[in-house]
Amino acid sequence: MSERPAPSRRVVLVGASNLAIHLPVVVETARRIWGSPLEVMAAVGHGRSYGATTSVLGRVLPGILNCGLWQDLRDRPQAHTAALVTDIGNDLLYGMTVEQIAEWVDECLSRLAPVARPLVVTELPLESAQSLTAWRFALMRTAFFPSCRLSLDDALAQAAELNERVRELAARYEALLVRPSAAWYGLDPIHIRRTGGAIVWREILGRWSPLVEAEAARASLAQWIALRRMRPLERRLWGRVQRQAQPAGRMPDGTTIWLY
Repeated sequence: MSERPAPSRRVVLVGASNLAIHLPVVVETARRIWGSPLEVMAAVGHGRSYGATTSVLGRVLPGILNCGLWQDLRDRPQAHTAALVTDIGNDLLYGMTVEQIAEWVDECLSRLAPVARPLVVTELPLESAQSLTAWRFALMRTAFFPSCRLSLDDALAQAAELNERVRELAARYEALLVRPSAAWYGLDPIHIRRTGGAIVWREILGRWSPLVEAEAARASLAQWIALRRMRPLERRLWGRVQRQAQPAGRMPDGTTIWLY
């Protein structure tokens, strides 16, 4: 049996719950658009902060800037790399200031820009958020960010201000901007719908290689199960520290998955 080829291209994914929920489809989409096999390095997770340690349902993850992704990215051999920075805005609902979040995003882009071209950044889902009613915002805030005390008006104002900062940073680092459409979301204004998600990710990741006309990806059940079983480099679960050597897994085509 011939050996599987080693990945010659790399994908760096930075974000929170949208990437975590859709990771199998994102990986499959990346393979179709950016080539295969890939080295996928992903710092994702429900409620993930760009700079602060966060806890969701007993699981604790470090802020994206403080995770092991960056050391591994420095230590790995150079490779043709594409990157996505998304899910910016969670930190507003953790009580962080626009200035602090912008500094974290700035640092993230400064680390990625020298090694990743193309670099794609998604704006905040302002169009979806602006359709919120007060009761829907209160429901979303209670479900996902129970400690948050922001009013809807304050949250929208801060989100708009942060989005302007994100646009400025993207221009500074020559990143490609993607503006989320309200059609990507349902009653939940910040999470991309599972139905239709494949088309959304094809639109976002298609910026990496606009000449490639890939079909919307569909991850198999086996891919979903395999990726869901993979563990990040480090997390704390119900008080117990868990560590996992990386890569966390390998797909049949030789694609490796590194989680942080």
